[in-house]
Amino acid sequence: MTAPHVDIIVEAPAWNALRGVKPALRRAISAAAKPMQLTQSELAIVLTDDAAIRELNRRWRGSDKATNVLSFPAHGLVPPGSGPRPLGDVVIAYETMAREAQEQGLPFTHHLTHLAVHGFLHLLGYDHESDTEAETMEQLERDILARLDVPDPYATREEADRF
Repeated sequence: MTAPHVDIIVEAPAWNALRGVKPALRRAISAAAKPMQLTQSELAIVLTDDAAIRELNRRWRGSDKATNVLSFPAHGLVPPGSGPRPLGDVVIAYETMAREAQEQGLPFTHHLTHLAVHGFLHLLGYDHESDTEAETMEQLERDILARLDVPDPYATREEADRF
């Protein structure tokens, strides 16, 4: 079993000032793919800015605001057996992601890793529309992130919910 091939496309200059982004993204996808038994697959991660992700969010989800990550699954776009299976694209916005990391007191690479894993799971069909789906997806994220030594991103929220 090999990890999916990951193309990383940098569209926003702010990403170029950071070290270790591409290796962190590749580690995140490799760790997320490991238990999924994926073979011969590929995806793209697009590193963009708030303006671009806002337009994508407006166009494809009907929400005219910036967000941290969007996923665009490629289900059924390429017939089976015709080469690597495209999983889709994960798009991450710099400003929103960086602001969230700062507000939550998280290391930038930890939040980036979480968003990459989250977006990747969406490509595989996981979602969080219902409480049950959210619990399943969040537990997968916790398990994957733990293998990467990234603390549970939901722990603070759950502690706050208890009070």
